[in-house]
Amino acid sequence: MMDFADKVVLVTGAASGMGAATAREFSTAGARVLVVDRNAELAVQVASDISADPPLVGDVSDSSFCQQAVATAVERYGRLDILVNAAGIIVRADGPGTTDEQWQRIMNVNVNGVFYMSRAAVAVMKEQGRGAIVNFGSIWGEVGAAGVMAYCASKGAVHQITRAMALDHVKDGIRINAVCPGEVNTPMLTSERSAPVTAEMMQALADSVPMGRLAAPVEIARVVLFLSSDAASYMTGAMVNVDAGFTAR
Repeated sequence: MMDFADKVVLVTGAASGMGAATAREFSTAGARVLVVDRNAELAVQVASDISADPPLVGDVSDSSFCQQAVATAVERYGRLDILVNAAGIIVRADGPGTTDEQWQRIMNVNVNGVFYMSRAAVAVMKEQGRGAIVNFGSIWGEVGAAGVMAYCASKGAVHQITRAMALDHVKDGIRINAVCPGEVNTPMLTSERSAPVTAEMMQALADSVPMGRLAAPVEIARVVLFLSSDAASYMTGAMVNVDAGFTAR
């Protein structure tokens, strides 16, 4: 059930972090992966590492680019079986400290990007009569956190997009779920920090997790593969926390 031989998978945000780990895991499982990211250099590297066709470079906040990305998958491979919306950014600020530009940018990428890509993918998957979409939510989309207000709001929106679209398309053979990571050791975890990132700071983050450590990106990627697979055939509209017990408290 976890065999993705000949499946066509489009992964956004695939140039680094959890998106790159997801692209690699799908490739290892036999899928044909279309790497999508705005960072051309890193996207080319990931595509090369997994022996994939050239990546598609662009910004998911652009609806026309999202249409192009899905169309490219269909043109290259004849279908699109799985979409993974992993692209995302973070703003580390409270409400008063968040500028108009920061608010608009995080909503454009984290929310609009998920909507635009999913809308384009659903149109293709409906014709096929089958498909799976996995969105990257976050535990902060459910429980909230201090100092990342816009990020929390954007991920809450992703969760609601996931639930609503899952219900809209449950009769179309399309399953739509979200993976909700906790603290993961990715470039985003250390980005946008006001203070220098130190070993002590990273240890404090690890200590805040019940398991006492940060997740590796591949640990999240494996859950994405499960949600995309026939092993999760009875799951849609689910928010799956992968957080080492953080939200269980």
